[in-house]
Amino acid sequence: MSGRRLIEEWLPIKEIGIECRRENSTGQHPPPNRLHVWWARRPLTVSRAAILGALLPAWEESEALLRRHFPDEADYHAWFKRMLGILGDPVAAYEALVRARQRGVRIANPNEYPRAFTMTVEDENLARMYELLRAKFGEAPLTIADPMAGGGSIPLEALRLGLNALAIELNPVACVVLEATLRYPMQYGNQLVSDIASWGERWAAMGRERLAQYFPETDGGETVMAYLWARTVPCPTTGKPVPLSPNWWLRRPASKEEEAVAVRLRCEPQWDECRFEIVRGPRGRLEQLYAPDKGTVRRGSANSPWTDDHIPDHHIKECAQKGKMKAQLYALCVDRGQGRDFRLPTAQDLEGVRRAEEALKERWGEWLEKGLIPIEEVPPGHKTDELRRYGMDRWYKMFSPRQLLSLCTYLEALRELTPEMERELGRERAAAVRTYLALALDKAADRNSTLTRWEVTRQIIVNTFDRHDFALSWSFAEMNMALKDRGGFPWALSQVVEAYQGICDLLAPSRPLFPAASPRPAATVAMANAASLPELATASVDAIVVDPPYGDNVMYAELSDFFYVWLKRSVGDLYPEWFKTELTDKHQEAVANPALFRDQRASARELATRDYLLKMRRAFREMRRVVKPEGAMVVMFTHRETEMWNALGLALLETGWEIGSSWPVHTESEHSLNQARKNAARSTILLFCRPRQQEREASYWDMALQHEVRATARLKAQEYQRYGVEGVDLYLATYGPVLGVLSRRWPILSAEADPETGEARRLQPEVALSIARREVFALRKEQLLAGRPASWDAATEWYILAWDAFRAREFPFDEARKLALSAGIEVGELIQRHRLLTRKGDAVRFLEPRERLGENHVNPRRASFPRLVDGLHTAMWLYLEEGDGPCRRFLEQAGYLRDGEFRALVEAAIKSIPRARRYERGRPVGFLLCEAKALEGMRLTFFPDIEPPPEPLDAGAEQGRLEGLEEEEDEE
Repeated sequence: MSGRRLIEEWLPIKEIGIECRRENSTGQHPPPNRLHVWWARRPLTVSRAAILGALLPAWEESEALLRRHFPDEADYHAWFKRMLGILGDPVAAYEALVRARQRGVRIANPNEYPRAFTMTVEDENLARMYELLRAKFGEAPLTIADPMAGGGSIPLEALRLGLNALAIELNPVACVVLEATLRYPMQYGNQLVSDIASWGERWAAMGRERLAQYFPETDGGETVMAYLWARTVPCPTTGKPVPLSPNWWLRRPASKEEEAVAVRLRCEPQWDECRFEIVRGPRGRLEQLYAPDKGTVRRGSANSPWTDDHIPDHHIKECAQKGKMKAQLYALCVDRGQGRDFRLPTAQDLEGVRRAEEALKERWGEWLEKGLIPIEEVPPGHKTDELRRYGMDRWYKMFSPRQLLSLCTYLEALRELTPEMERELGRERAAAVRTYLALALDKAADRNSTLTRWEVTRQIIVNTFDRHDFALSWSFAEMNMALKDRGGFPWALSQVVEAYQGICDLLAPSRPLFPAASPRPAATVAMANAASLPELATASVDAIVVDPPYGDNVMYAELSDFFYVWLKRSVGDLYPEWFKTELTDKHQEAVANPALFRDQRASARELATRDYLLKMRRAFREMRRVVKPEGAMVVMFTHRETEMWNALGLALLETGWEIGSSWPVHTESEHSLNQARKNAARSTILLFCRPRQQEREASYWDMALQHEVRATARLKAQEYQRYGVEGVDLYLATYGPVLGVLSRRWPILSAEADPETGEARRLQPEVALSIARREVFALRKEQLLAGRPASWDAATEWYILAWDAFRAREFPFDEARKLALSAGIEVGELIQRHRLLTRKGDAVRFLEPRERLGENHVNPRRASFPRLVDGLHTAMWLYLEEGDGPCRRFLEQAGYLRDGEFRALVEAAIKSIPRARRYERGRPVGFLLCEAKALEGMRLTFFPDIEPPPEPLDAGAEQGRLEGLEEEEDEE
């Protein structure tokens, strides 16, 4: 099939994006996501869109064929959306929800159909799809390969469309997840649900009986749902334990008027340890009386309640590494039949903890011999260093004694149950059931480590991998692992059973699209490196859809070791080839991991990026080998840093791929803590690629090609804006089309000569990407000024365009630097000379006006400023601190009320600085940013003719990005 594909001409990216966010709504994740943790999963909707768009023909290319089925192109497009499960108008529904939120009212769900991923393709539409594909591909069944399959979204959607799916993964934990997501549901279907549930109940009963004495029940008819702990270190002066927690809330409602619960920390000189008192009342009253927001630890250092002395972070780490960091139980979450409540620990509760500690000591030697305890070393790494800094140098140390006792007890019970399971079910079926029970044990471990935390607004335990790292929790929550129902281990089992049932429901109608001997499409899972696939014949795959690792975004191998050490013990005998090593393979993994290059003389980060480029190049070269000449590949990529786009572009260009189209799809959840706190890109870029059919003579990076890059970037940016793409995503969205321009001319020689050979060097894609960035920068400035001329200084211009691009107070230093180059200024000047920014590590942060007070920056005594942004910040500071009267006098004295350029700056700042609001009970109660608050006040008072921009559609996401960093700092 050499004709153009649908994805090269059109894709309903706005509708797909909204459906992706619906798909990832909090608490309603798709069944595969609920089965087991895997990081950075792609939504099912965009996965299906990528597969279908890469296979179906474009309208103009195959109009004669398509007109047999559709009266016109619009009908074809409507059918495509129906194939995705989009049965209504999600754009109109989403906008209705946003308008309601802006008014502070609740409305019924305006979506007239279920979420797209839940919809099964109707038989008549599958038959129509078959006719279209048969006309292009022939009768042979089509195979879709994902050589970096991760959690399995892409192969799952291929199976749902009746296509054969080949899921390849290097990581053994992901391979087990793929078996449980693809192969077993296709093999057994709903028949296995009752087996998993019944054997799971027998297993849970065994564990519950053995653990009951360590989780004592009370006589008051209550059920203990969770135990809340604070880590402790000895006070440097008194030696007494200091409980460490960033706050002391137990229940913190959104409104100040609602009933809240907290603990009050108390200590007296004669006591051996701190004591706690439960306090209740309206949240606002508790804040005034007890200040529960003020804990004992902040940003790694603490204060001793015994002496009020500062405890430096190095003392805390030293205590942790020497085994002197302990934990103190300070509260229990209980259910008395009328909702959740809290109480202090009793002597009976503490006795249960003591018994568990004694039992673990008694069983330690025996369990070591049985290989039940995960004693493997936590290796140094990019993410694991955080664990080692706090004394967790072995995987079992991530669990408190009772947590470890509970997990090992269930693991031992599973081993004891296995022979009986195999006798009754047969070895193959028992292996499937045991795999799901092992996933339940993993789920319990994820919710029952010392890296969990208590979420005070919903009163739930937040799992270990709430983020893509090993973030230390000063206070943590423990599950009651002896519960009979409603929580603890039964909850973990029910989650796995429900997830399996949900996956079976998604796959239930699945049957081969093409005539085949088997009644169901083939689901193949293989553990292999995408850079070497010797078992796949050359030109054997019809299409590849792949979501590769995004540079340094997620360290999959480092993180997955947490589960590897448990799976090796629970199902390692079922998958011996996958679990024959101590831990997962960090060296073959295609990520930019600087920890692998610490001992080198050169920059570890630079070496890691080069290593990532090399591995991606090898992988794409192998993909080029296995795909058919008329085949295609869709690459999904989400990364904000140009450096990683340069690596991706080079890997594709140098291995024989041509980029035919690029589409930004807003896939990232507005509620994702990981995305919000990282100021991550919210769009996934879909790059449609074809194998380059023949090598070309070299082109040159001349003025004509540079002009084409510039024109393409502007044209595509304007096109994507019509789909609602904005901020940093607008810059990133142009990178794909620009790489497409380069791919159609590749190889391209630059004007630079190689110092050794004297020959012209090949162009680095980042050179073209920087041109694209400058073009979008210029476009956004024109749009913010509505076409009016304004000759701002470079610092002012950068300030406005940086807020417009990043829409967050904190963002990556390197991206700030590159945007500064577009404005003709050095980022060092912005930090040191102009003090618009401050730097911390790899990130920079906008300073607030109050933080810039000084003779040469924010100074109300000055009548003129060399940088217009300083005048704006001075006006903001006066408005916030002294009111509109002093602010008006300053503006009049400086002549700003009659200055067209200052007015243009105010208008541009209002448009670019996020106007996200803080919500209580669904109603806006104020701006999150002091800059937005000042600008709105100045607009109403001094510039009433300036029209305010509409409230952001993604107000929830903006609130997360603007609030998240402060919350995260409290946890450090």
